[in-house]
Amino acid sequence: MVSTVLLSFLAGVLGANGVPHFVRGITKSTYPSLFGYGPVVNLLSGWIMFVLAGVVAYAAHVADHPVAAFAAAAAGVLLMGLFHAGIGAFGRRPPVDVSSSPGR
Repeated sequence: MVSTVLLSFLAGVLGANGVPHFVRGITKSTYPSLFGYGPVVNLLSGWIMFVLAGVVAYAAHVADHPVAAFAAAAAGVLLMGLFHAGIGAFGRRPPVDVSSSPGR
């Protein structure tokens, strides 16, 4: 059961981390990744993370302990979401004041 929980957590982290990279890649935006900032690099990084998440989830034997696996994967997704919502890949940035933007 321990391996199921750990691998499911890792699958959740990988899958959640693949989302911003994949989205930045298909929207042709720059975003830091291990191999660079360009859209193609991010698209490939996100896709690879999705594939790895699937492989790790398969290796976790989720069917043996479905509730524990789901809880661990959900915790991994939440942790990665909090990372990206907090400090994220770019580090902390000051909030944008929309009331002083041009055109208002």
